[in-house]
Amino acid sequence: MQRLYQFFQLFKEYIIFAALLIISLILLSLNDNTQVRQVRSITVGMIGFFQNTLSFIPNIASLQKENEVLRQLNVNLADEVNQLREAKLENIRLRSMIALKETSTTMLAAAKIVGKSLNLLRNTLTINVGSAEGVKTMMPVVSGEGLVGHVIAVSDHYAIVQMVLNVDFRASAKDQRSRIDGIIAWDGNILRLQNVAKTLDVRVGDAIITSEYSDAFPEGIKIGVVSAVQEAPGSLFKTIYVAPAVNFVMTEEVFVLNFVPNMERLQLEEKTQK
Repeated sequence: MQRLYQFFQLFKEYIIFAALLIISLILLSLNDNTQVRQVRSITVGMIGFFQNTLSFIPNIASLQKENEVLRQLNVNLADEVNQLREAKLENIRLRSMIALKETSTTMLAAAKIVGKSLNLLRNTLTINVGSAEGVKTMMPVVSGEGLVGHVIAVSDHYAIVQMVLNVDFRASAKDQRSRIDGIIAWDGNILRLQNVAKTLDVRVGDAIITSEYSDAFPEGIKIGVVSAVQEAPGSLFKTIYVAPAVNFVMTEEVFVLNFVPNMERLQLEEKTQK
């Protein structure tokens, strides 16, 4: 009580003024004569005029809330656009793979790439199918674009694929137009068609496919396109550069062909080469 009394003594003028002002307002609101009604109408009109005049001044709190809602909406829309773009790209890839499956005469097992190395001399892929799905070593791996490689190791649910872009990879190949045969190999930098004599007809733009002489791959799988042909002085063979058909950076899904080498043929060829 002592503190309350001291507070009243300190601000008594303001307290009395506020009380009298409140009483005056109450009396004005209860008074219904003509002069008071005119004062009320003028006051209401002036308040409305100032509100309308000052309405262009933005409400900071309202703007902040609206901006937050718009930012969240923008994030949601961007996420939906990304999902739609990803679905479109996946649809394009799956269409090409379905077309490959319909035209292939061998059974195919679809697989997704879950691991990839593209900066080594011995590049490999890891796919999410294995022996449980019937995958075996030496089975070819393809995409809708062409030859990817072949399986070199298998577990129950995963397999390692030796890519075309691997210095240990070799495949018998031929020029689809001229039917000239050669060996496709990667030197760590460029894919080449080797063992093609200078006198044979190979041109830039020719498609290179797997050959019927290969026991490791079915014939007719596209490997790439000839990008350059050079003839080195003193050499019996042409230097033929091949651009791979498969975009190994962007490839995400592949097929494993149910095709294994004929061991009898391989053993016989190895005996004759010793």
